[in-house]
Amino acid sequence: MQQITKLIQSIDSFLWGPPLLILLVGTGIYLTLKLKAIQIFKLPMALKNVFSKDSSDLKADGDVSSFAALCTALSATIGTGNIVGVATALRLGGPGALFWMWVAAFFGMATKYSEGLLAVKYRVTDENGEMSGGPMYYIERGLNNKFLAKMFAIFGIGVAFLGIGTLTQVNAISSTVNISFGVPVQITVAIITVLVTLVTLRGIKSISKVAEKLVPFMATLYVLGALTIIITNIDKLPQAVSLIIKSAFTPTAAGGGFLGATVMLAIKTGVSRGVFSNESGLGSAPIAAAAAKTKSCVRQGLICMTGTFFDTILICTLTGIVLVITGTWNAKGLEGAAVTNTAFQTGLPFPNQIGSFIITLGLILFAFTTILGWNYYGERCTEYLFGVKGIKPYKIIFILIIAAGAIPSLKLELIWLIADIVNGLMAIPNLIAIIGLSGVIVNETRKYFKNINKDNDLDKKEEKITA
Repeated sequence: MQQITKLIQSIDSFLWGPPLLILLVGTGIYLTLKLKAIQIFKLPMALKNVFSKDSSDLKADGDVSSFAALCTALSATIGTGNIVGVATALRLGGPGALFWMWVAAFFGMATKYSEGLLAVKYRVTDENGEMSGGPMYYIERGLNNKFLAKMFAIFGIGVAFLGIGTLTQVNAISSTVNISFGVPVQITVAIITVLVTLVTLRGIKSISKVAEKLVPFMATLYVLGALTIIITNIDKLPQAVSLIIKSAFTPTAAGGGFLGATVMLAIKTGVSRGVFSNESGLGSAPIAAAAAKTKSCVRQGLICMTGTFFDTILICTLTGIVLVITGTWNAKGLEGAAVTNTAFQTGLPFPNQIGSFIITLGLILFAFTTILGWNYYGERCTEYLFGVKGIKPYKIIFILIIAAGAIPSLKLELIWLIADIVNGLMAIPNLIAIIGLSGVIVNETRKYFKNINKDNDLDKKEEKITA
């Protein structure tokens, strides 16, 4: 078993090495240039679209509102990565890793915009009357390449089944509940299995309703907790920001339990954890975007773009700053969730239990919504490969894998490695499609904003005539 694990570790290290990270960030840079920095100049419009409704969308094709589609996508991205992933990134790459997470997220916003646009443009209606879309459809219908489309769908089901969508999240919830409240793992897993079954068997509308409620609630609670720590330690903020920026370009000195990090390690860790957190370029979020009730692929692309902003620019940033301000990022003897847990316990001006409660509740709800999001992604990939007849067997297998989280002998390290590999493999056909269809993305964007400018000019003329 050790030899198999070492072999899979080698494959994982190779796949998530510089070539794929350069391809992911490079695609974002390319799209940023082609779209004239849309993530800067159109971000206010994108944020406005998230919290407002377009009356024309009420009669548009789709299964859920644009906001619900965004929450479904965020349910899969805002998760343990925001709590555990950031802590791990700073432990390995030093505070400078957070800066490189920002860089990956900034360019990733252009990629996420493009994914959302293509998802709506090339989506179809399945035999059940539900919307199906995502990389498999824009690869087939846009690039005319069925082989790459099928490969993406296979890898998508693999990620849903083999870790990120199931066992790792179940383990995160059950172990957290066991440590915090002493509830046996088997009982927690049984409850999770029942809840997942009740929600997912009813489809995207049920999943999106749960996501619409849990994601904003948990994100708000977490953000308020982090902001409270920052505000009460505001005198330390300039020094923390200075350390983050300085560490991004100079080696970090060792301190506490930290061994020190090179600039290259900070870049690699920050970029990889940033991509893992917001999933820009991996091709998962556009599957949810395709279900949105909208007549405009560009408008949905803008809404998708905010997902990366909320996930990394906002939540990961707050986590990272809290870890640096409280000094727990390099505290001796702490790993993973314990790092962030300690930061909230010591940083909040309340009893330790409150900080611990926020992190515990965050891990539970974030992990649960990640299960729901990835259940839907895997379902759409299954429908693409096997038609609607494959959906029910897929859901049964998914639920059985959730239930298997109660088996103590499962090697979660191996499952994480396999999930990492299949996740990385998802990105390759998706990025090929985005680059290949960049002309379509630019043309659709240009047409949309040209029409908006025309409408604005007409409104101004009517105002002058009225006056």
